Amino acid sequence: MVVGAGHWGINHVKTFYELGALAGIVESNLETHEELRSRFPGILLFANVEEGLQADADGFVIATPAPTHFKLAKQVMFAGKDVLIEKPMTLSYQEAESLVEIAKVTNRILMVGHLLLYQPAIQIIKGLLESKVIGTLRSIHQQRMKLGRVRSVENVMWSFGVHDLAVLLYLIGGTPRSLQVTGQKAVQPEIEDDTYLHLTFERGVQAHLRTSWLWPVQERSMVISGTEGFLVYEEDKQIVTLYRKGVNSDLQNWDQGTEVVYQGGEENPLKNECEHFLSCIHERSNPLSDGLNGKEVVRILEQASLLLNKGDILIE
Repeated sequence: MVVGAGHWGINHVKTFYELGALAGIVESNLETHEELRSRFPGILLFANVEEGLQADADGFVIATPAPTHFKLAKQVMFAGKDVLIEKPMTLSYQEAESLVEIAKVTNRILMVGHLLLYQPAIQIIKGLLESKVIGTLRSIHQQRMKLGRVRSVENVMWSFGVHDLAVLLYLIGGTPRSLQVTGQKAVQPEIEDDTYLHLTFERGVQAHLRTSWLWPVQERSMVISGTEGFLVYEEDKQIVTLYRKGVNSDLQNWDQGTEVVYQGGEENPLKNECEHFLSCIHERSNPLSDGLNGKEVVRILEQASLLLNKGDILIE
């Protein structure tokens, strides 16, 4: 059952329909029901979650605006249904933590839509890091920028940065010890359009994330630095390149060439994510992007937002 058939939710509807696993659609905008009936013949439509919970559905996808995620996911899990929540999981750490506890109490699957984790390239990169192809990890630099959909509630870091933070936590395999953040509010007086987030992890590993929805061209990439080389992920092209180069202890550069270690085709990470959710429901297994992963991402975003709200330090 998909709750919300709007801008992104309609993609969940389409994917589960094609997988033959769509039990119904909950959409409060009744004017769209006729179109949904024509696009997805035979599928039940409901005006609210209360109606949808009466249908025969094991799992619910919450693809509504972020401020509604907590209330709806809580309602669904207490009704005995597994749930996949679109990102961000919630807009507060307290709510995210509460959902994790509810999932334990109700014995429900709680999964978060951290889509980038379901790109095959990310799994390739994870394996390369674990096999020490670039030696010991030093840092990860990510950027996600374009002229995007400006939000009126959450800032660009909450909107764009969620996927990248989920990937950072997954690849590094830990949580940050400290963070720094800066941002600019250009379009709206209270909402950041452009942010720089810097995280420090155990063993001195650092991560740097640039997000902007006020940028003329689309840029989505990741550069991973190690003691014995670099990995570069070009997300738009689905290419992962290994650079065997670096700087010796005598400060001399060395270069042993480059190699494309992964070049994807027509990946469909949303399909992978939806299939994973169905598998978790069937096997009662823990999702790759589980509630704990979602909770930690929200914790970082919340703390970064608190720092942003403190404002600049004046130089006298």
